[in-house]
Formats: sequence, C-alpha cells, structure tokens
Amino acid sequence: MKVPKQQPRGTIFDAGGPGRQGFALPPLDVPECDWFRKEPQAFRKDIEGFPQLSEVEVVRHYTRLSKRNYGIDDGMFPLGSCTMKYNPKIHEEFARWNRFRDVHPLQPVASVQGCLGLQWELQEFLKEITGMDAFTLQPAAGAQGELAGMLIIRAYLQDQGNPRKVILIPDSAHGTNPASARLVGYRVEEIPSDTRGCIDLELLRKRMNGDVAAVMLTNPNTLGIFESDIEAICAEVHGKGGLVYCDGANLNALVGIARLGETGIDLLHVNLHKTFSTPHGGGGPGSGPLGVKKGLESYLPVPRVMREGDRFHWVEDFPKTIGRLHAFYGNFGVTLRAFAYILTNGPEGLRQVAEGAVLNANYLRSRLEDQLSLPFSNRSLHEVVFSDRNLQSTGVRTLDIAKRLMDYGFHPPTIYFPLIVRGALMIEPTETETLQELDRFAGALRSIVREARQDPDLVRNAPHTTRIGRLDEGRAARRWRSPE
Repeated sequence: MKVPKQQPRGTIFDAGGPGRQGFALPPLDVPECDWFRKEPQAFRKDIEGFPQLSEVEVVRHYTRLSKRNYGIDDGMFPLGSCTMKYNPKIHEEFARWNRFRDVHPLQPVASVQGCLGLQWELQEFLKEITGMDAFTLQPAAGAQGELAGMLIIRAYLQDQGNPRKVILIPDSAHGTNPASARLVGYRVEEIPSDTRGCIDLELLRKRMNGDVAAVMLTNPNTLGIFESDIEAICAEVHGKGGLVYCDGANLNALVGIARLGETGIDLLHVNLHKTFSTPHGGGGPGSGPLGVKKGLESYLPVPRVMREGDRFHWVEDFPKTIGRLHAFYGNFGVTLRAFAYILTNGPEGLRQVAEGAVLNANYLRSRLEDQLSLPFSNRSLHEVVFSDRNLQSTGVRTLDIAKRLMDYGFHPPTIYFPLIVRGALMIEPTETETLQELDRFAGALRSIVREARQDPDLVRNAPHTTRIGRLDEGRAARRWRSPE
C-alpha cells in the first residue's frame, strides 16, 4: 500500500510574493464616510513580514490543511473510553440559534427565563435517567464533576466528625479519578481487579475500615464490564461509614436500561459530551453534571437553578455548599445539545442508544476474538479490550497495529489503556456505526494480523500512506518544538 509522498509545501509564509492580494476593487466613486476619516486607527496597517497572497493561494493553503485532519465526519472513531460518536447536526443548529447563541451569562434573570428553564428541566431529565435525587450542571468536564464529588465527600464526612484519609480506587480506573481525590487531600489506594475484570470484593472487605472515606469506581468499568457486585460493594462501604462515588462516563452502555442511582451509590457524574450529543475531543468542550442522593444535596456547588411557580431563579443560600467551581453555571452550549438530544430520542430512543452501543461492541468482539487476545472472558458492554499477546512471536506490538490502521483509513482505537491489560487495544464503536462500517474495521484488523504473521516489518514500519510517516512519540513529547 505504499504510495509516493506528497511534496512538502512549507508554511504560508513561504508562499506568496510582493504585490499579491486577495481582492482588487475599483476606485471608490462616492464620498468617503466621515467615520473613515475620523477613525483611521480602526484600520490595521501593513504588518512587517506578513505574507502577500492571492485569493487562490489562501483558499488552497487552508483547504490542504483541513484535509490533514481526521474527524468523525470522515469515518469511524473507535476510541475506547472516550466515546467519540457521530452527533446529529440538528443539535448543532439548535446550539447556534441566535436566541441561545447571543445570550450573555450576566444578563438579568428576568431576561433569560428560557435558558434557566432549560437547565432546570435538563437536571430533572438527568435525575429520572440516573435515579439520583439532585443534580448540578456546574462542572465543566467529567474531571471537574469528580473534583466536586470529592469536595462534597470531604465536607459531608467532616460534618460527621472525621473527613477520613483514604479513597479506594480500582486498578482499572480512569486516570482523572486518583488525581481528583488527591487534589482534595486524600491518599489514594488501589483495589485490584479479580479474574472477571471486576473489583475484588474480598480484598475490598479486608481493606475497608474507618479511615476510608469512599470507594470511587466506574460502572461499567474501563474494561467494558459491568461491576455486578455493585450492591454488595455499596453495602460493605456504607457499613463502615464510607460513601460510594460512581464515575458515569460510560453511561451510554446503560442509558434507558438501568439507573445507577438504584444500585446504592451516593454520587455520580455524567459526561454529557460523551453520552448526549456534543462533538468531543481535542480537550473540549465538555460538561460533567454531578448527581447526589438526598443526604448530600445541601453540599452541591452554588449557584443552583431553582423553580418557584413558573419562574426560575439563581439561589446561593446553602450554608453547607462547597462553593463555586468556576464563574458561571457550566458550559451552556453543551447542556443545550444534551437537552435537545434527550428530547429528540425520548425514552425508547435512549434505550436504543445503549442497545446499539452494546450490540456493536459485541459484534466487533465476535469478529476479532479469534485473531486478538481477549484478557477477560466476561461479556462486554459498550467497549471491548483486546491485547497484542497473540502476536508476541512476530515482534508486532499494539502501537504498530494502531499505526497500520491509518493506512487502511481508520483512526486507531485507544491503546495501552487500561494499564492492567498489557498491550491493550480498547475499542468502542459506539451506537452510531453501521454494520458495513463495523465489517470494514474488523476486516482491516484481520488483515493487519495476517500481515503481522506474514510480513511483520510492513506493520512495524507503518504508516506508509500518511503525509507524515512514523513519528518518535517519546522524542516528540520531550522536544515538541524543532530546534532553530
């Protein structure tokens, strides 16, 4: 599949030439407006060294740059844990409607009743979907939802007389989980997974005592496996006076089917940008609403959206609150898209989201489990984790497989995560991919495995068809800017 490399074109400063410009208008044949004469400083002068380009040079330059990227509109984005699915364009239209787009967060409450009502109703939707008793939309990402949850746990236990010292976290956790706990001052201890890929309940029972503030788990976990002992875990933790925090980043596996709030957990954050229709990736935008059970509601961050009759207000008079997380109430554009997504799908549609996500992941698992090693035998939910163990003798590793997938026109899946799986390939097809696309992806991986056995150097030196060849990621991370 090798093709000739494209000739390098340099930067936009290497193009152009003296006197070139993108427009040529005839001389003005009407008097100049007074404003032009009175405000000459409003117009930028020539910038020294700025490229002089014709229109066609500018258009071609930026068109070429746009084609060097890969997005969900180009094809499947099978990043496990990140849930990079296609999102309906109609929700983008809603978010860009000028009645929403032009609202300012400091407007008087009377002038933004529609926006406040939307946020209040979204909180009610999330309560119904998850089984939690109260929500805040303020956290601007999943990690900030975790931080708010850890602050609430500490404040609640402090009111009980002892904030305690330790947060227990499974070895398959998202990396932000231990970071959030540590930021609040807790010591983090790891709970190993058992042979099923779930929390080892017996080890948890041995470790759980009066210095453990909470167990922080993800369900379904990062292996794509449902923590089937969740009720027993909650009972054990509650019996020793602790709390249970659930990372709900993988809610797309359960939405419309199961309500995590009914399993015994105390706190839950939801990533709207993963489950409920926001283009995700590249660091944002995001939204991580936090839900809590009744006894923790008074600790939620302020301000909170409250309803009185048919009017909505900001309320800050909650003496036990952990305070503000940031200046304004969450990422409104993200919450707006989530609101539209929930209304568009309705209860049956949301259930189909989870059913499609689980079906697609298990279809890929069935197409690939005879080619790649499957470290855990428990049935997968929304994502499936393979490893490169079956290819050890060829010298081909997970990174090589990911690079070779680019030659087949696919974005690679998440690799080397979760850390408890050596050489992990974490694949999440999401519910939006068709059977034909899943077959194309499975066929590409099966071809790569065959190549690894027949011509391993072809895979180890991939990619061969991209504009930039094999990168040294370690060197790029250490020296992200080329020397002068």
